[in-house]
Amino acid sequence: MSGSPAVVLRLVASAYTVAEKAGAIVRKVLHSGELGIVEKNGANDVQTLADRLAQQSICASLSRRFPKITIIGEEDLPPEEVPEDLIENGQEDEILKKICPSEYSGVKEEELVVWVDPLDGTKEYTEGLLENVTVLIGIAYAGRAIAGVINQPFYNYQLGPQAKLGRTMWGILGVGAFGFQLREVADNKRVVTTTRSHSNKLVTDCVNAMEPDEVVRVGGAGNKIIQLVEGTASAYVFASPGTKKWDTCAPEVILHCVGGKLTDVHNKAYHYDANVKHMNSAGVLATLRNHDDYVSRVPQSVLRALTSD
Repeated sequence: MSGSPAVVLRLVASAYTVAEKAGAIVRKVLHSGELGIVEKNGANDVQTLADRLAQQSICASLSRRFPKITIIGEEDLPPEEVPEDLIENGQEDEILKKICPSEYSGVKEEELVVWVDPLDGTKEYTEGLLENVTVLIGIAYAGRAIAGVINQPFYNYQLGPQAKLGRTMWGILGVGAFGFQLREVADNKRVVTTTRSHSNKLVTDCVNAMEPDEVVRVGGAGNKIIQLVEGTASAYVFASPGTKKWDTCAPEVILHCVGGKLTDVHNKAYHYDANVKHMNSAGVLATLRNHDDYVSRVPQSVLRALTSD
């Protein structure tokens, strides 16, 4: 390949630095003490100034460099001029040096859809549970999630003020996933991670049907997938229509790059075309290994209640 790297590589390289910028914005808002919280759909669905500024930064930065891509963000924000100090123009050199898989080397800008969650785990962010918080930028082509970037703005925050805060992981199908150390749950234990604040009878019944050795309840879809690839949990089980496409697009790629799988409870893949409905209506079942075993345990009552898209 002579000349410029493929657009997929350039977009991911930009998304990497843009996610880091968004992470810095999220930290800055928290440290200011002025979170600017507003309720969207009740007390468990809130938006902060960090959500708004981070989304403005991500969307404006990417659309300026890639004007033909479709960007779908979580926050419904009015169109307005974005200040220059929110724009990130950098690109991560290590990503640009990778070889683009042949099936993506000829992809055009206008064929790509970017799904953005500027602050995944907003409720936890407002409550000080900072390890739950991520910035998610997922990239889809032909309806499939093919690349993703996850930034953890507060990674290492428990180590005190001298620690370097934040990390960014990224992945492209056919290239690999980077920025973390892959680990698996010890001794083949069945550790299920699930929602912290959006549980109901379906969720509880499905989790119990997995016969887990342990259940870990935390916030953020991105955070739960990180648990799978770093050996804290073996399955993410959420039998409810709570997550959206911007919650799962980027994390799904990281998981798939290391041999894991993310589907709905019917074992069907989600699609990420620009015109799909945003809600993941049939829940989420994600695993690092043994996906079919977990799928086989989903109760019939759950399958009947959650209709696949």
